[in-house]
Amino acid sequence: MTFTIRPLDPLKDASLVHGWVTDPKAAFWMMQDAKLVDVERAYMEIAADEHHHAFLGLDDGVPVFLMESYDPAHRELAGLYEARPGDVGMHFLVAPTDTPVHGFTRRVITAVMAHLFADPRTLRVVVEPDVRNTAVHALNEAVGFVPEGEIEKPEKRALLSFCTRERFEAATEVAA
Repeated sequence: MTFTIRPLDPLKDASLVHGWVTDPKAAFWMMQDAKLVDVERAYMEIAADEHHHAFLGLDDGVPVFLMESYDPAHRELAGLYEARPGDVGMHFLVAPTDTPVHGFTRRVITAVMAHLFADPRTLRVVVEPDVRNTAVHALNEAVGFVPEGEIEKPEKRALLSFCTRERFEAATEVAA
């Protein structure tokens, strides 16, 4: 299964994304109470930010996941760890479904990581999920992330983890 990834259009895609980020399964996205205008505003701010980008992942033309990349030296993690040149921060969210497909989320995170590492400037991907989000910790580990330790962010206690291109390639080569 190959996904297509395209830039998110803050106005055209806001209604779709609003349904995803306010779904009970997206609790760790921290937008449960967001109104449509809040989602539009949030993604318009991202679209205008040179250090933060949002994308939709499509499966056969149908949007199935949201992905964000950011420069951790300037957003999210600025001042919380020692950023290196080539670091790229990442968030992803799979669209809610009533009929989950086994292994789908792992294929999504693999596609997200492959997309990020397709840029030769990306040397390491950085994530900071909530420490309570054990499901995403397992997914991160499956694609090569190594936890560095817990950090305190304004909105959550997070598990700072890193994945180099080599670790990603080794992890996904074994899984293939």
